[in-house]
Amino acid sequence: MNERQRARRPGGRSSRVGAQVHRAVTDLISERGYGNFTVGDIAARAGVADSSIYRRWGNLETLLADVALTRLNARSPMPDTGTLAGDLRTYAAQVAREITGPDGPAVLHLAVALSSNGQQGLQAGNDLRAERTRQLQTMLDRARDRGEQAPDASDVLDHILAPMYIRVLFGMGPLTPDYIDGLVDRLL
Repeated sequence: MNERQRARRPGGRSSRVGAQVHRAVTDLISERGYGNFTVGDIAARAGVADSSIYRRWGNLETLLADVALTRLNARSPMPDTGTLAGDLRTYAAQVAREITGPDGPAVLHLAVALSSNGQQGLQAGNDLRAERTRQLQTMLDRARDRGEQAPDASDVLDHILAPMYIRVLFGMGPLTPDYIDGLVDRLL
């Protein structure tokens, strides 16, 4: 096995470093807010060299997009309950738990900030939305394959995710199960 293969094995040092860096980013966003820390701050908090971060992610915006997407995927994977209504309810409930959990608002603020921060940030935000839209599309295509009528991925973003994000970002009240189910019902 060559050095390159050894460096990429899952669960090894690379995985630990990635987890440490992701944790450092989430902590710094929670403590200082987006835009108030550098790669050097992240490296110091994670106990790694700046060069390790640049080598793996290239720039701060790419790292931040990776943190946001990794968190969304880990905490809000695409469900497969057998029905579109079940999938959407399960997915929306997962997202609600994620964005209202201990680090959720920080990750949500990160995703929003990425979308409006210069060319690199804009690209990172676009990449984040494109990946999430692709994942939603997989769930919607499965529903269509079962013979169900499914909305567009953009409709799921507009009618389920956006209202939840706005409520959390602006402190407009809790994301109750009834509220979440109502969003799904209105979309369907």
